Amino acid sequence: MEFTAVSWNLFHGRDFPPDPALFTWRSRLLRIEERNETHAQVNRELVDEFAAILAGAEWDVALLQECPPRFAESLAAACGAEAHRALTSRNALAPLRTWIARHNPDLIASGEGGSNLTLVRPGGSLSEIVERRELTIHSGRPERRAIAFTRIAATGGTQICVANLHATNDQPRLATADVLRAAAAAVEWAAGAPLLFGGDLNLRPAEDAAAFERLESEFNLSGTTSLKAIDHLLAHGLEAVAAPTPWPGEQRERPHDNLRLRLSDHAPVEARFKTGSP
Repeated sequence: MEFTAVSWNLFHGRDFPPDPALFTWRSRLLRIEERNETHAQVNRELVDEFAAILAGAEWDVALLQECPPRFAESLAAACGAEAHRALTSRNALAPLRTWIARHNPDLIASGEGGSNLTLVRPGGSLSEIVERRELTIHSGRPERRAIAFTRIAATGGTQICVANLHATNDQPRLATADVLRAAAAAVEWAAGAPLLFGGDLNLRPAEDAAAFERLESEFNLSGTTSLKAIDHLLAHGLEAVAAPTPWPGEQRERPHDNLRLRLSDHAPVEARFKTGSP
């Protein structure tokens, strides 16, 4: 049995053109669109654009991080998917944060609040979600981090377990603690079933080799994207048919008034796995 997985940090539903000159204070404060010869930078609601990218891609399970909680229903509907959403940080006063984000997403940025969202497309190798759990991995400063555990029924009577995590950023020591704590919990929860452990781990193998060595030696989780990547799809009890690979930039772009919108500051990472079952 084979399935395709994608991991994508959605940058809180915002665009991120390749030209840094398009990021201006007048855009952030006054919502003035910035343009160059190829791309635009817009400061507006982009849920339809993110939905179009995800709906148009071929995958069975998608692990999304920095997903605005309000995006969950729209993304699931567009993709014909079941959803499991685990709230992460900055979600107090959600109605107020949501109102600001709808009117000026670049101004509030990550202040809108976030979630880890796992989407499962039924009808292929994976049929339905049979269990949803979440666990707080880090509750102190700088902010709460949580992992979404999703158990999925698959063809042949097997089950696939998915652990979706966004670890602490810009602090490798805390990120390492988040990732190892999450890995231990995920392996225990999977209870021997094939496990996909992924997301934005905020750790680079080139800089934090010891963390990935421990993931493999202690939890049998392997399959990093690249030495400099922070977005990974690690597997336990699964064989990678196609290794985790970032999408090219143009694959996460949408047309906009004869220009292009590039969504998120992260490239989705895609991989294909198989189990020993037929």
